[in-house]
Amino acid sequence: MTEPEPLRFYVPEPAVRPGDQPDFSNVKIAEAGSVARPPIDVDAESIRGHAYSIIRVLNRQAEAVGPWAGLLSDEQLLAGLRDMLVLRAFDARMLMAQRQGKTSFYMQHMGEEAVSCAFRKAQRKGDMNFPTYRQTGLLIAAGYPVFDLMCQIYSNERDPLKGRQMPVLYSVREHGFFSLSGNLGTQFPQAVGWAMASAIRRDTHIAAGWIGDGATAESDFHAALVFASTYRAPVVLNIVNNQWAISTFQGIARGGSGTFAARGLGFGIPALRVDGNDYLAVYAVAKWAIDRARSNLGPTLIEHVTYRVGAHSTSDDPSAYRPKTESDAWPLGDPVIRLKNHLIVRGVWSEEKHRELEERVLAEVVAAQREAERHGTLHAGGKPSTRDMFEGVYETMPPHLRRQRQQAGV
Repeated sequence: MTEPEPLRFYVPEPAVRPGDQPDFSNVKIAEAGSVARPPIDVDAESIRGHAYSIIRVLNRQAEAVGPWAGLLSDEQLLAGLRDMLVLRAFDARMLMAQRQGKTSFYMQHMGEEAVSCAFRKAQRKGDMNFPTYRQTGLLIAAGYPVFDLMCQIYSNERDPLKGRQMPVLYSVREHGFFSLSGNLGTQFPQAVGWAMASAIRRDTHIAAGWIGDGATAESDFHAALVFASTYRAPVVLNIVNNQWAISTFQGIARGGSGTFAARGLGFGIPALRVDGNDYLAVYAVAKWAIDRARSNLGPTLIEHVTYRVGAHSTSDDPSAYRPKTESDAWPLGDPVIRLKNHLIVRGVWSEEKHRELEERVLAEVVAAQREAERHGTLHAGGKPSTRDMFEGVYETMPPHLRRQRQQAGV
């Protein structure tokens, strides 16, 4: 009897590493307009293919085609373009501010602007998002002032959270933005629980959970799908697959499932993949899933296929784990440029108008930054009161905290 070979431990490897030629041959892109738009009451088994294809509206000629097109007016598309430009300008200024030592930390959205900006436009006031740190577009598209976002990043005297959250971890209840946590994965079960409570109250508001491709490996992800499917929670569960977690490629978390969306099928949840760099497609898919949830038809799992152009955060150096030119090779392009080109094709926009809008947006963002910095930054100017850290935790402050506050003289 022969001895068996020693066991070998397998670790998935990305197709390319720094210095290699970028390769996205594994990303199978469906032709724009080729994926059917089913009725919202469809069962998951009938649309299994949607978990493996990619829903696209904009073709290579920047035209909107297919059954998911035609849901937004020119005015709505121009508003969406502006939202994405505001987010991009905000990103650039806050990244620069971090490099100047005005804040300790920042995370960019470059390349992912369409995902959150378009999704928010499909929601109603009162719906609640449970986001990660790369969905600031949910707030910008809802009209939340960038001045307030900046004050929170600077933890200055006008910080709406009084310095009690680290930079980019926003909390804006009135805009449907649940307190952001840096512990990723928690957002899914929280969103499902909130949605279940909304149904128990006989309310009309739905929830949306957000997670990245890396955090789908967390146990919270699977627990959320169990509860969402069992109780038909009115929730939309979003996976933003930007190809990279902090420093590991998406294959580490995906395992052998083929796509992240396909994991929903095992729970009987309709699952779709959408071109996350196509503003029109993201809006159409979001509206389909939101309408489904609000019609008591249960949850939907959406995989937004996109690409993180920048570093994971200001603490990260992506050149250590991926080719520097990889973002240029990403086959789904830039969401801002694609929407701009579509509006030009429609005859309602031009390169000159676009440059003018970019300049106006930048001027507005810079003006907001100057006003925010007038109220303080990380190392200069006004700060929240020390007293604030004792507030807002307990309904009735316990004796030991009262004593500590008195000792601090606040």
